[in-house]
Amino acid sequence: MKAISRKTSRLATVGALAGTAVLAVSVPAFAHVTVQPEGAAAKGGYAVVDFKVPNERDNASTTKLEVNFPTDHPLASVMPEPIDGWKIAVTKSKLAKPLEMHGEKISEAVTKVTWTADGKGVQPGYFQKFPVSVGALPEDADQLVFKALQTYSNNEVVRWIEVPQKGQAEPDNPAPTLQLTAADDAHQAAAQGTSTGSKAAASTTTASAESGNDTTARVLGIVGIVIGAAGVAYGVFAGRRRTTAA
Repeated sequence: MKAISRKTSRLATVGALAGTAVLAVSVPAFAHVTVQPEGAAAKGGYAVVDFKVPNERDNASTTKLEVNFPTDHPLASVMPEPIDGWKIAVTKSKLAKPLEMHGEKISEAVTKVTWTADGKGVQPGYFQKFPVSVGALPEDADQLVFKALQTYSNNEVVRWIEVPQKGQAEPDNPAPTLQLTAADDAHQAAAQGTSTGSKAAASTTTASAESGNDTTARVLGIVGIVIGAAGVAYGVFAGRRRTTAA
């Protein structure tokens, strides 16, 4: 009985240590600063993305977030959404190679957006989303990396700038990474559907017009026959009257 009791105690201890290890690994992963689209982030399109910032500290609040936008794939349009309790600063820089958007050349693009709390910020036990409308997303990339700096009220700065690599373990401070999906062909299908519908409608209209013309021709033909028959009958009747009178 003592041996069984000792074995059970050891198993319980091992299980507790394993559970603690799992928590130790999962908590930091949950606390990362991340970026996720509201819907899809399709190549060549526009999207609203949320930078999600959880507070990792028990004795300090997050009071500042700096997000650096990629320079290898600059975005011509970047518009942050106003958030109560936060001031927003947008930094633009000259581009080495101008972008073309809607037929116009753009020589500068947003390279950084900074949110600074003018209140309590993100307090312990809470998280905050920072939405931004971006576009047009590159067509020649599968992901965009946004390096971010998170500042706490105690002046501690956490640098989320390590770029995750395929086939390797996730770094301790991974940079927020936006995965891009294949270009959305829904609008093309809709356009084709509209074109097909228009052609079908035109065909139906033409068929209806032809049918209407054919019906009209038949009616006129019948009317002509009736009138002609009436004329012949009248002629015969008139001839008979003349013969009788003579």
